[in-house]
Amino acid sequence: MRHSPIAIAMSLDLHSAMQQLTSENPHFVFNLVESLNGMGRFIHFAPAVLDQLNLPYSGSSTHALYITTNKVESKKQLKSAGIPTPPWFSSESREERRHLPLPCIIKPIWEDASVGIDENSLVYQKDQLDDVLREKTIHHGECLVESYINGREFNLSLLAGADGPDVLPPAEMLFRHFPENKPHIVDYRAKWDEESFEYKNTIRTFDFPKSDLALLEQLRELALRCWFLFALRGYARVDFRVDKSGRPWVLEVNANPCISPDSGFVAASEKAGLTYGQVIERIMNDSMRVT
Repeated sequence: MRHSPIAIAMSLDLHSAMQQLTSENPHFVFNLVESLNGMGRFIHFAPAVLDQLNLPYSGSSTHALYITTNKVESKKQLKSAGIPTPPWFSSESREERRHLPLPCIIKPIWEDASVGIDENSLVYQKDQLDDVLREKTIHHGECLVESYINGREFNLSLLAGADGPDVLPPAEMLFRHFPENKPHIVDYRAKWDEESFEYKNTIRTFDFPKSDLALLEQLRELALRCWFLFALRGYARVDFRVDKSGRPWVLEVNANPCISPDSGFVAASEKAGLTYGQVIERIMNDSMRVT
């Protein structure tokens, strides 16, 4: 790849971003926007601006980013497509709450990267739900209340290729040394607080016994169905929980997941024998094919 990159910061001042992009007139834009003014709900504004300027860019489209970032809308599409996702209701629409199995987990609808998720996000009794939901909504906006799947957690990364998406080696998150009464979840501390117990003991593995082969194939098939359902491009990650009976559930579909050198996506790429440069090139090539 022979490119001379420049970085352009983006905020909710979209006019300023459009002026700078027009002035630079880049050959290609690698879209790394994760939020605007600290708010994930505006992540799709970046590709919308690029569409308006008719500039080629990496990753998923405006529509795909909007739908997959909105946990409620993405779960509605998963359910309609027959892809298993845990039962849920939103904090602004509670008709289903009486039928929701407990325990449940409360997640901000518009946030990624486990923002707003901690041990207190799990609710075990219905008489606790209103108080926890109210507190989470105050700090993080509208929330999703989802039935908690007690079991194993998997991440499957997908990377576009000339003949369609490739599913990279599956990863399982192991919760080592977690006390029995401590929730086995990848919360904010597990992802970002390097000094925390959760960060040090939430371990990624790509090694599986032969007895898991059928399950892993099922996860691959579901990940591919998610890719095509949401018309994803370039790269993506699908997060799963597998319950005690061995049934997989899709938690989230992540368009444009983190691809920093220490990310899970890059770890899966390296496990597949790909260099970082090859990953970037395949993402760019997929976008150029679209345009």
